[in-house]
Amino acid sequence: MKKILQRFLQICLVAFLCVPGNVLYASDFDDRIESSAKESYVFKHYLKDENIHIQSKDGAVILTGTVSEEFQKSLANDMAANLPGVKSVNNKLGLTSETPAVYSDAWILTKVKATLSFHRNMDGMGIEVWVGDGTVTLRGKASSTAQKDLAKEYAMDVEGVKNVINEITLAPAAMKPAEMKPDQSKVAKKIDSVMEFLDDASITALAKTTLMYHRSTSALNTIVTTNDGVVKLQGNVKNAAEKELATKLVGDVRGVKGVVNTMTLN
Repeated sequence: MKKILQRFLQICLVAFLCVPGNVLYASDFDDRIESSAKESYVFKHYLKDENIHIQSKDGAVILTGTVSEEFQKSLANDMAANLPGVKSVNNKLGLTSETPAVYSDAWILTKVKATLSFHRNMDGMGIEVWVGDGTVTLRGKASSTAQKDLAKEYAMDVEGVKNVINEITLAPAAMKPAEMKPDQSKVAKKIDSVMEFLDDASITALAKTTLMYHRSTSALNTIVTTNDGVVKLQGNVKNAAEKELATKLVGDVRGVKGVVNTMTLN
Protein backbone atom coordinates (compact mmCIF):
# COMPACT_ATOMS: atom_id res chain seq x y z
CA MET A 1 0.00 0.00 0.00
CA LYS A 2 2.87 2.29 0.88
CA LYS A 3 4.55 1.67 -2.51
CA ILE A 4 1.30 2.38 -4.32
CA LEU A 5 0.92 5.66 -2.44
CA GLN A 6 4.52 6.65 -3.23
CA ARG A 7 3.97 5.83 -6.90
CA PHE A 8 0.83 7.92 -6.95
CA LEU A 9 2.63 10.87 -5.38
CA GLN A 10 5.43 10.59 -7.94
CA ILE A 11 2.93 10.69 -10.78
CA CYS A 12 1.24 13.74 -9.28
CA LEU A 13 4.61 15.48 -8.87
CA VAL A 14 5.59 14.82 -12.49
CA ALA A 15 2.22 16.10 -13.66
CA PHE A 16 2.59 19.21 -11.52
CA LEU A 17 6.05 19.95 -12.90
CA CYS A 18 5.06 19.38 -16.51
CA VAL A 19 1.84 21.38 -16.68
CA PRO A 20 3.33 24.80 -15.84
CA GLY A 21 5.97 24.24 -18.53
CA ASN A 22 3.29 23.46 -21.11
CA VAL A 23 1.25 26.47 -20.10
CA LEU A 24 4.32 28.68 -20.27
CA TYR A 25 5.24 27.30 -23.68
CA ALA A 26 1.73 27.93 -25.02
CA SER A 27 1.77 31.42 -23.55
CA ASP A 28 5.12 32.23 -25.18
CA PHE A 29 3.86 30.81 -28.47
CA ASP A 30 0.77 33.04 -28.41
CA ASP A 31 2.84 36.03 -27.33
CA ARG A 32 5.03 35.56 -30.41
CA ILE A 33 1.98 35.48 -32.67
CA GLU A 34 0.60 38.68 -31.14
CA SER A 35 4.00 40.36 -31.35
CA SER A 36 4.52 39.29 -34.97
CA ALA A 37 1.14 40.70 -35.93
CA LYS A 38 1.92 44.09 -34.36
CA GLU A 39 5.37 44.19 -35.96
CA SER A 40 4.09 43.27 -39.43
CA TYR A 41 4.34 45.73 -42.32
CA VAL A 42 0.56 45.72 -42.77
CA PHE A 43 -0.02 46.62 -39.13
CA LYS A 44 2.62 49.36 -39.06
CA HIS A 45 1.72 50.99 -42.37
CA TYR A 46 -1.95 50.33 -43.05
CA LEU A 47 -3.36 49.80 -39.55
CA LYS A 48 -1.12 51.94 -37.33
CA ASP A 49 -3.80 54.54 -36.61
CA GLU A 50 -6.60 52.03 -36.08
CA ASN A 51 -8.00 50.68 -32.82
CA ILE A 52 -7.10 47.00 -33.15
CA HIS A 53 -6.61 44.42 -30.40
CA ILE A 54 -4.98 41.09 -31.23
CA GLN A 55 -5.34 38.10 -28.94
CA SER A 56 -4.07 34.58 -29.57
CA LYS A 57 -4.93 31.47 -27.58
CA ASP A 58 -3.34 28.21 -28.70
CA GLY A 59 -2.95 29.66 -32.19
CA ALA A 60 -6.57 30.82 -32.46
CA VAL A 61 -6.46 34.58 -33.13
CA ILE A 62 -9.25 37.00 -32.28
CA LEU A 63 -9.27 40.49 -33.78
CA THR A 64 -11.36 43.09 -31.98
CA GLY A 65 -11.69 46.86 -32.20
CA THR A 66 -12.42 49.15 -35.12
CA VAL A 67 -10.92 50.27 -38.44
CA SER A 68 -11.75 53.15 -40.75
CA GLU A 69 -12.07 51.29 -44.05
CA GLU A 70 -13.36 47.90 -45.16
CA PHE A 71 -10.09 46.99 -46.90
CA GLN A 72 -8.25 47.38 -43.57
CA LYS A 73 -10.45 44.72 -42.04
CA SER A 74 -9.58 42.37 -44.90
CA LEU A 75 -5.87 43.16 -44.68
CA ALA A 76 -5.79 42.54 -40.93
CA ASN A 77 -7.56 39.21 -41.38
CA ASP A 78 -5.30 37.95 -44.17
CA MET A 79 -2.14 39.12 -42.42
CA ALA A 80 -3.05 37.35 -39.18
CA ALA A 81 -4.16 34.18 -40.97
CA ASN A 82 -0.77 33.85 -42.64
CA LEU A 83 1.40 34.29 -39.56
CA PRO A 84 3.39 31.16 -38.57
CA GLY A 85 1.50 29.05 -36.05
CA VAL A 86 -1.93 30.63 -36.56
CA LYS A 87 -4.68 28.00 -36.77
CA SER A 88 -7.71 30.24 -37.18
CA VAL A 89 -8.79 33.90 -37.18
CA ASN A 90 -12.01 35.26 -35.73
CA ASN A 91 -12.34 38.73 -37.23
CA LYS A 92 -14.62 40.84 -35.04
CA LEU A 93 -13.35 44.19 -36.29
CA GLY A 94 -15.99 46.84 -36.78
CA LEU A 95 -16.00 50.03 -38.85
CA THR A 96 -15.85 53.49 -37.30
CA SER A 97 -18.24 54.80 -39.94
CA GLU A 98 -21.02 53.45 -42.12
CA THR A 99 -19.85 51.50 -45.16
CA PRO A 100 -20.48 53.50 -48.38
CA ALA A 101 -23.07 52.06 -50.74
CA VAL A 102 -21.60 49.71 -53.33
CA TYR A 103 -20.56 51.54 -56.53
CA SER A 104 -21.06 54.93 -54.90
CA ASP A 105 -18.36 57.54 -55.44
CA ALA A 106 -17.17 57.16 -51.83
CA TRP A 107 -16.97 53.38 -52.28
CA ILE A 108 -14.98 53.73 -55.52
CA LEU A 109 -12.69 56.35 -53.96
CA THR A 110 -11.71 54.01 -51.12
CA LYS A 111 -10.98 51.15 -53.49
CA VAL A 112 -8.92 53.22 -55.93
CA LYS A 113 -6.79 54.79 -53.18
CA ALA A 114 -6.22 51.41 -51.54
CA THR A 115 -5.35 49.72 -54.83
CA LEU A 116 -2.79 52.35 -55.78
CA SER A 117 -1.21 52.18 -52.32
CA PHE A 118 -0.55 48.44 -52.66
CA HIS A 119 1.67 48.86 -55.74
CA ARG A 120 5.30 49.88 -55.31
CA ASN A 121 5.46 51.45 -58.80
CA MET A 122 3.13 54.14 -57.46
CA ASP A 123 5.68 55.21 -54.83
CA GLY A 124 6.72 58.84 -54.73
CA MET A 125 3.91 60.10 -56.94
CA GLY A 126 1.84 61.71 -54.20
CA ILE A 127 -1.31 60.69 -56.03
CA GLU A 128 -4.51 62.53 -55.17
CA VAL A 129 -7.81 60.92 -56.17
CA TRP A 130 -11.22 62.48 -56.83
CA VAL A 131 -14.37 60.63 -57.93
CA GLY A 132 -17.53 62.06 -59.46
CA ASP A 133 -20.29 59.97 -61.03
CA GLY A 134 -17.92 57.04 -61.37
CA THR A 135 -15.23 59.09 -63.14
CA VAL A 136 -11.86 59.08 -61.37
CA THR A 137 -9.47 62.02 -61.59
CA LEU A 138 -5.81 61.43 -60.74
CA ARG A 139 -3.29 64.11 -59.86
CA GLY A 140 0.32 63.88 -58.79
CA LYS A 141 3.80 63.71 -60.25
CA ALA A 142 5.22 60.74 -62.15
CA SER A 143 8.86 60.00 -62.85
CA SER A 144 8.03 58.76 -66.36
CA THR A 145 5.23 58.48 -68.88
CA ALA A 146 5.12 54.74 -68.20
CA GLN A 147 4.48 55.34 -64.50
CA LYS A 148 1.75 57.87 -65.33
CA ASP A 149 0.06 55.42 -67.71
CA LEU A 150 0.31 52.60 -65.17
CA ALA A 151 -1.51 54.69 -62.56
CA LYS A 152 -4.38 55.17 -64.99
CA GLU A 153 -4.38 51.48 -65.90
CA TYR A 154 -4.58 50.44 -62.24
CA ALA A 155 -7.35 52.94 -61.45
CA MET A 156 -9.36 51.98 -64.52
CA ASP A 157 -9.27 48.31 -63.46
CA VAL A 158 -10.99 49.00 -60.13
CA GLU A 159 -14.57 47.78 -59.97
CA GLY A 160 -17.14 50.52 -60.49
CA VAL A 161 -14.81 52.94 -62.28
CA LYS A 162 -16.37 54.25 -65.52
CA ASN A 163 -13.59 56.50 -66.70
CA VAL A 164 -10.23 57.92 -65.59
CA ILE A 165 -9.05 61.49 -66.18
CA ASN A 166 -5.29 61.38 -65.81
CA GLU A 167 -3.96 64.80 -64.75
CA ILE A 168 -0.71 63.41 -63.36
CA THR A 169 2.24 65.48 -64.52
CA LEU A 170 5.83 64.47 -65.16
CA ALA A 171 8.28 65.49 -62.45
CA PRO A 172 11.64 67.06 -63.32
CA ALA A 173 14.25 64.45 -64.19
CA ALA A 174 15.62 62.83 -61.05
CA MET A 175 19.23 63.46 -60.13
CA LYS A 176 21.43 60.86 -61.78
CA PRO A 177 23.39 58.52 -59.47
CA ALA A 178 26.68 59.80 -60.91
CA GLU A 179 25.73 63.34 -59.92
CA MET A 180 24.96 62.38 -56.34
CA LYS A 181 27.42 62.84 -53.55
CA PRO A 182 28.78 59.55 -52.13
CA ASP A 183 26.96 59.94 -48.83
CA GLN A 184 23.65 60.70 -50.62
CA SER A 185 24.00 57.55 -52.72
CA LYS A 186 24.52 55.38 -49.64
CA VAL A 187 21.51 56.89 -47.89
CA ALA A 188 19.30 56.32 -50.96
CA LYS A 189 20.37 52.68 -51.23
CA LYS A 190 19.79 52.14 -47.50
CA ILE A 191 16.30 53.64 -47.68
CA ASP A 192 15.44 51.47 -50.71
CA SER A 193 16.57 48.28 -48.96
CA VAL A 194 14.57 49.08 -45.82
CA MET A 195 11.41 49.91 -47.74
CA GLU A 196 11.64 46.71 -49.79
CA PHE A 197 11.68 44.38 -46.76
CA LEU A 198 8.25 43.05 -45.87
CA ASP A 199 7.24 40.01 -43.85
CA ASP A 200 5.65 37.15 -45.78
CA ALA A 201 2.30 37.45 -43.98
CA SER A 202 1.98 41.09 -45.05
CA ILE A 203 2.97 40.32 -48.63
CA THR A 204 0.35 37.58 -48.83
CA ALA A 205 -2.32 39.90 -47.44
CA LEU A 206 -1.43 42.69 -49.87
CA ALA A 207 -1.29 40.30 -52.84
CA LYS A 208 -4.69 38.76 -52.03
CA THR A 209 -6.34 42.14 -51.56
CA THR A 210 -4.75 43.45 -54.75
CA LEU A 211 -6.20 40.61 -56.81
CA MET A 212 -9.58 41.10 -55.14
CA TYR A 213 -9.67 44.86 -55.79
CA HIS A 214 -8.70 44.68 -59.47
CA ARG A 215 -11.79 44.07 -61.56
CA SER A 216 -9.90 41.81 -64.01
CA THR A 217 -8.83 39.37 -61.27
CA SER A 218 -11.49 39.76 -58.57
CA ALA A 219 -13.42 36.70 -59.74
CA LEU A 220 -10.39 34.42 -59.71
CA ASN A 221 -10.32 31.79 -56.98
CA THR A 222 -6.65 32.27 -56.20
CA ILE A 223 -4.63 30.64 -53.44
CA VAL A 224 -1.78 32.92 -52.41
CA THR A 225 1.23 31.86 -50.35
CA THR A 226 4.57 33.60 -49.75
CA ASN A 227 7.99 32.25 -48.85
CA ASP A 228 10.85 34.70 -48.31
CA GLY A 229 9.19 37.30 -50.52
CA VAL A 230 8.43 34.92 -53.40
CA VAL A 231 4.70 34.64 -54.01
CA LYS A 232 3.12 31.44 -55.31
CA LEU A 233 -0.26 31.64 -57.06
CA GLN A 234 -2.50 28.59 -57.38
CA GLY A 235 -5.99 28.13 -58.75
CA ASN A 236 -7.82 28.24 -62.07
CA VAL A 237 -7.99 30.85 -64.82
CA LYS A 238 -10.07 31.04 -67.98
CA ASN A 239 -7.20 31.93 -70.28
CA ALA A 240 -3.50 32.78 -70.48
CA ALA A 241 -4.25 36.52 -70.40
CA GLU A 242 -5.81 36.24 -66.93
CA LYS A 243 -2.85 34.26 -65.68
CA GLU A 244 -0.38 36.78 -67.08
CA LEU A 245 -2.31 39.70 -65.54
CA ALA A 246 -2.37 38.05 -62.11
CA THR A 247 1.41 37.65 -62.30
CA LYS A 248 1.85 41.28 -63.36
CA LEU A 249 -0.35 42.72 -60.61
CA VAL A 250 1.15 40.61 -57.83
CA GLY A 251 4.67 41.25 -59.12
CA ASP A 252 4.15 44.97 -58.48
CA VAL A 253 2.93 44.48 -54.90
CA ARG A 254 5.19 45.94 -52.23
CA GLY A 255 7.88 43.56 -51.03
CA VAL A 256 7.38 40.88 -53.68
CA LYS A 257 10.71 39.49 -54.92
CA GLY A 258 9.25 37.09 -57.48
CA VAL A 259 6.05 35.35 -58.58
CA VAL A 260 5.61 31.64 -59.27
CA ASN A 261 2.29 31.28 -61.06
CA THR A 262 1.09 27.66 -61.22
CA MET A 263 -2.54 28.58 -62.01
CA THR A 264 -4.07 26.22 -64.55
CA LEU A 265 -6.40 26.93 -67.47
CA ASN A 266 -9.95 25.90 -66.63
